[in-house]
Amino acid sequence: MTDPSSPSDARTPPPTDRDALDDAVRGYRRAERAVSWTLALLVVGAFLAAVAALSFWPGIAVGAVLVVALRLPVYRRSGTTRLRTDASPEAVVRQFASERPPVLAFQWGVADDVRADGGDAPDRPTETATAAPDPPTGTRATYEFSYLLGLRSVALDFETEVRAAGDGADEADPDDASPGDAVATVDVDGTVDDRPWGSYAATVREAADGGSVVDVELRPTRRFDLRRLPQARVAERYYAPALAAQGYEVVERTVSVTR
Repeated sequence: MTDPSSPSDARTPPPTDRDALDDAVRGYRRAERAVSWTLALLVVGAFLAAVAALSFWPGIAVGAVLVVALRLPVYRRSGTTRLRTDASPEAVVRQFASERPPVLAFQWGVADDVRADGGDAPDRPTETATAAPDPPTGTRATYEFSYLLGLRSVALDFETEVRAAGDGADEADPDDASPGDAVATVDVDGTVDDRPWGSYAATVREAADGGSVVDVELRPTRRFDLRRLPQARVAERYYAPALAAQGYEVVERTVSVTR
């Protein structure tokens, strides 16, 4: 078990099994693509069936209605996840505040380019072996993705910010069963074309028997269209394996869908 009081251990993140992480990310990517293509083929099949049954122009109308219905933003996702790891709270805060937060493994794992735009340099060595690492404050980064054989691209911009305990990071209900006081909360906020993409708040606590407990809140910052429902189910299938490969055990997880 990691000793949180050791300065050299305070920077050591949970061990990552790169092979297992790559397997989880590739599995998610393959399944997500299969679901997307299956949904597209179902729409095409419904259109052709409508054309055969109703003639061409009514079939076109049915196809248009289906496409519009699938693209309407109709629901939000929210939820909480509790993670457990042997790493120290300081190391966990530093990792969540880096340009590769564990909860975004499906994004940086498949991105064509990961570019840190500023903030902390999480892997910067300390001046001396005994010096305590500077506390992280956050970072900004951009993930670049290309698709349609490189003809189109999209950039996911996100920023992490560390709020130390006492700065609103430990406002839990007195009856909350969370172990220990919060060391810090890391806010992770992403945007695409200046529009909200996703938002997380990861509150890190020291576990009673050493190591750390992380309570991750998924914030409902945007609405999703119906096409995303199957993709969300695929992500749930690979979520725990991706985090386990990074040294985090999913203790409990709840996700809800609301309007």
